[in-house]
Order: sequence, then structure tokens, then C-alpha cells
Amino acid sequence: MLRLLQIEFIKLWNNNASKVLIVSYFVLILCMALIAAIKFDIGPIQFHVAEQGIFNFPYIWHLNTWIASGLKLFFAIVIVSMMANEYSNKTLKQNLIDGLSKKEFIASKFLTVFAFSVVSTLFVFIVSLVLGLFYSDFTEVSIIFSDLEYLLAYFIKLLGFFSFCLFLGILVKRSAFALGFLIIWFAIENLGIRFLVWWLAGKEASASVMKFLPLESMSNLIKEPASRFKAVQSMVEQVGEQFNKDYAVHFYEILIVACWTAIFIYLSYALLKRRDL
Repeated sequence: MLRLLQIEFIKLWNNNASKVLIVSYFVLILCMALIAAIKFDIGPIQFHVAEQGIFNFPYIWHLNTWIASGLKLFFAIVIVSMMANEYSNKTLKQNLIDGLSKKEFIASKFLTVFAFSVVSTLFVFIVSLVLGLFYSDFTEVSIIFSDLEYLLAYFIKLLGFFSFCLFLGILVKRSAFALGFLIIWFAIENLGIRFLVWWLAGKEASASVMKFLPLESMSNLIKEPASRFKAVQSMVEQVGEQFNKDYAVHFYEILIVACWTAIFIYLSYALLKRRDL
């Protein structure tokens, strides 16, 4: 297992574009800390973002995992490029000639995807913990380590999304086309299937169907956190409205994404097994 992972990291390390994208991803996550430095001082109006409670425990786990998950496209480019390079550089064929089985090849790619997800989750955990310890109004241990299910949701979301990208990279072979297919599938889910089901069966049926689709199910793992912020809720209450949104991470949502992850890995192996290299 370690040998397979080592092979993949050597390939990535020798690719300058991949190194730039990976470093950029982690630098942008670190930039979440810069939000704390935002201040507005215009006459009598003084506004300091860090003092508004966005870095309070346990809210910070929700906020930072949601922000970081929006940056996953950087790793998506790395993954589809990783597969495209296997074909263009003929390293896939060479690996198979050298004795690597197709099952081991897919296993090495999945281990890479898994490693990306683990490292990213740990990184977000550390950044969020440090920011929270500096700026949170609540530092009790029981509060600090509550709502950690958002980190699990973040990990599962990355694992599912990267597995989908891996499958697209094997299916299409070219990174630009694979990313294009990803955008097209996003449009199919959110414009085609959503509208079709809504037109045929109504709004409630559309919502029920959408939660089982791959990209939508990944998105549902971490709902937007802005409306959970107390300042936003106070503004809404002042106009006589209320938020009744469910922000929790549910087991069935994790299970749906886990199933899609298994499906994408299996399809990747089945496709590679049938393909004449």
C-alpha cells in the first residue's frame, strides 16, 4: 500500500503544475485567517469581522469546512491532470508492463485521493482550531469539540468529489475535457434533472430526487452557514421572518455520498479493465 502511494507522490512531485495547484490550495485555506484582519472604520461606523462571532466555537467548524470545500476544484484539476498524464506520458502502460496490475493501479489512485482528503481535513482542523482559540468567545473544551461532524462531512465530501474526478479522468483521458464534462454534469443535475422532475412531479419530488444525485448529495453534506450567523438571523427576525433551515449533518447524507464514492471507484476499475491500453 505504501509502495503504491509512494509511486503516485513521486509522479505528482515531478509535475510542476500539480505542485503549484496543491500549494495554492493550502495557501488559500490559510487565507481564511486573513478574514480576521478585515476592519472597517468609516466615521462612527466601526466593524471588525473577528468581533462578530464568525470564529466562535462551534460555529467555526461549519463555516471553515464550507469555505474550504469551495476550493476543492484545485485538487480536482490535479486529479484529472494526474490521469491525463498517465495516458499522454504512457506511464500507465509502462506501469502495467513493469508488473503493476490494473487493480493495483486503481488502488494507488484511490489511495492518493484518500490521502488528499485526509491531509486537507487535518489542515482545516488545525487552521480552524487556532483561529477559534484566538478569537472565539467560548473556549470550554465541551464547546470547542462539539459539531466536529462537519469535519467528517468535509472529508466524505472531498473523497466523493475526488473519486468522481478520478472516474472522469479515466473516462475522458484529457484533463480539459474531463473538467468540461464535470461542468456539463453540474448543469445537467441543476438545470436538466431538477427542472424535469419539478415539471413532472412538483417541487417536493424534485428535492427528494436531487438529494440522491452525486454532486447535489455532496453539496448537501455541508449546508451554507451564512444564514446560521446570529447577525443574519437577527436581521431576518426584525422584518418578521424566521429561518427554519436544517444545518445538521445526517447519517443518510454521508451514506449516499459513500455509495457514490464506491460506485465511481468500481466504474473506474471496470472501465480500465475493459479498455485496451
